[in-house]
Amino acid sequence: MKNPREIFHAASYLQYPLLLVMLFYVVLPYIEGFERLFSHYNNALIFAGLGISFSSLQDTTKTQNRLSKRIWEDPKKGRTALLVLSMMAFAFILFGIFGLYSSQHEVMQDLSLGAIVLGIGLISMLKVAIEMFENHRLDRNGPGQPK
Repeated sequence: MKNPREIFHAASYLQYPLLLVMLFYVVLPYIEGFERLFSHYNNALIFAGLGISFSSLQDTTKTQNRLSKRIWEDPKKGRTALLVLSMMAFAFILFGIFGLYSSQHEVMQDLSLGAIVLGIGLISMLKVAIEMFENHRLDRNGPGQPK
């Protein structure tokens, strides 16, 4: 039997088909027409949130590319990235809750559910980002220092 960490890491690759579905819903109004634009964009937000949630299953002991390595190794860049990610997550959730419960417009209610799902996905991404920052920052985990 495989290590559970490897199984979850493999499952993290489901993010790509989910993000392709999201892209489909973003492009769909250009194909069908813009009558159901906000319904399609709500679906796009939902699939973006699901895709981001699946990306949080990745192995946080490895960086994916040079850009992420540069961010997570630098304490200042890492803190800034965590702050921006936190603000984005809570902004989407607050927008979604506000739109869902206080708006009388059907369009706003359509987008609200998708915004909440995207915000939840960003919170899971924030958890992974915190782990990446802890695992890779050079001021604590530099060459010759224990992790």
